[in-house]
Amino acid sequence: MSDSEQQDIQTLLSVASQQLMQHGLIDSPQLDAELLLSHALNVSRTYLFTWPEKVPSAEQLKNFPPLLEQRLQGYPIAHILGEREFWGLSLKVTQDTLIPRPDTETLVETTLNLMAKEAKKILPPPYPTLLDLGTGSGAIALALKSEQPQLAVTAVDQSTKALKIAQHNADSHQLNIQFLQSNWFSALTSPHATFDYIVSNPPYIEEKDPHLTQGDVRFEPLSALTSGEDGLDDIRYITQQAAAHLTPKGWLLIEHGYHQADSVANQFQINGFASIQLQHDLAGNPRVTLGQKR
Repeated sequence: MSDSEQQDIQTLLSVASQQLMQHGLIDSPQLDAELLLSHALNVSRTYLFTWPEKVPSAEQLKNFPPLLEQRLQGYPIAHILGEREFWGLSLKVTQDTLIPRPDTETLVETTLNLMAKEAKKILPPPYPTLLDLGTGSGAIALALKSEQPQLAVTAVDQSTKALKIAQHNADSHQLNIQFLQSNWFSALTSPHATFDYIVSNPPYIEEKDPHLTQGDVRFEPLSALTSGEDGLDDIRYITQQAAAHLTPKGWLLIEHGYHQADSVANQFQINGFASIQLQHDLAGNPRVTLGQKR
């Protein structure tokens, strides 16, 4: 990119996307190039589409080559830019948190739909309460709170570094959420610590999954990704313990791998949940299992 200062936006994007494609980053080379260039120029992607013939100055472009080089080395876009959009919210992310993914919006949507149905039976106040287990960047908790301002949200994570990121994201969007350092339910010892909804996107990848050495997950905390030989250790624990922290007729909703639906449903069954349901993500893969406390 040594001659990049003589190139217009359209050419810059074309050259960068070709480089990304040649390095095997073929999932979204054009989008990656657009995100990196818009970040370097401090403009929106819409600006790039509107002014493809514009020729940025050398000063404007000084950050673009190093950003592109990081992506060519495999670093995740979210870590390079320091942010990721989830449910329309711009969230700060670091290597201390899982990168929010579109699949997880299925968990948010399922929870909101369930709340809408339950609202016909419950007349607030008191307003519904929700616990987000393993909140990471706070993506799920913030998305739900942004849609349901009256919802009382508690979010926990065992990582204090992740909680700092989550609190930053909540503050930046002016969303009032209670964050607690907790290994799953460990800090929720009060007999009154029960919730109408418990949601979680726990680690669910098998420890020896070959995908752990590929793509963005190489740069994410392993503790937020893997959970035992079959990937279900944390899900087993959560389904065993959740009922004690749910109000009568409360709901548990868990995101899981596309091939784990039957195993997760079985965990819900053996731990006494009723009305067990399965929701699919936008790609049609089984993604979220939910059940109601008897």
